[in-house]
Amino acid sequence: MKFFWDVLKGAVIGLANIIPGVSGGTMMVSMGIYDTLIYCITHLFKEFRRAVRTLLPYAIGMAAAIAGLSFALKWLFAQYPLPTNTLFIGLILGGLPAMIKNVKGSRIGAGGWGLFVAFFALIVLLQAFQTEHVAVIRLSLAEVVKLFLIGALASATMVIPGVSGSMILKLIGYYEPIVTGAIPGAISALASGDWGALMANVGILLPFGLGIVVGIFAIAKLIEILLSKQKTLTYCAILGLVVASPVAILMGSDLSGVTLMTILVSLVTFALGFAAAMRLGGESGEA
Repeated sequence: MKFFWDVLKGAVIGLANIIPGVSGGTMMVSMGIYDTLIYCITHLFKEFRRAVRTLLPYAIGMAAAIAGLSFALKWLFAQYPLPTNTLFIGLILGGLPAMIKNVKGSRIGAGGWGLFVAFFALIVLLQAFQTEHVAVIRLSLAEVVKLFLIGALASATMVIPGVSGSMILKLIGYYEPIVTGAIPGAISALASGDWGALMANVGILLPFGLGIVVGIFAIAKLIEILLSKQKTLTYCAILGLVVASPVAILMGSDLSGVTLMTILVSLVTFALGFAAAMRLGGESGEA
């Protein structure tokens, strides 16, 4: 049963990572599994069997969500942007009580509050300066190196709670070519047996994916060090990032043509997301 819940949590993380403004790291914290996943990533080679056993169901869920639900998610955001966004806002806010426990009873001080405000402002500013620029990928050695570096950058932000890797990709114009282009393009090409199109998309995804792996290991080690040396201050910064996430999501939402029915449906999806986060967090606590 625990394996099923872990796969489900992995799916939530995977979905969060492909939505601009939503952070996979935030979902990890919300569900109470952040410290565990960071530890397993940084100790993958030292405690290989234990780490793989822990990470495998999350990886399965993430891969299934990214590959299987990217089409559905694209449709939901096109047809029902506000209710879909409020679902993820509910998922984020539903995990706040568990996050606050990490600093409860600690002396926060001016430094902690300063970090909270600074990182809150960072997310809002990143969202405010998003552009509609879309990069055109023409594969070459320089482009392959660039895709690797972009993958490392995006993965680092995917691991940091509150910072959306997809939002960073959106800022630099690589969200559409990779997330809504190469990923579903590779799946469609594989399904139809179009090997030429498959190789073209793999040529984009392979260096990007390698960059993601390197970035995840690097940033996970940094976060582990920060949590071990300055846990309270680190969680103050994380809370600033997480609390800013719903603001960033709403800033990026299309609120034109919102009706009373849309608002009511959005309240329902928010409640569902909130309840799901509480439930998933509870499952982590019981594990």
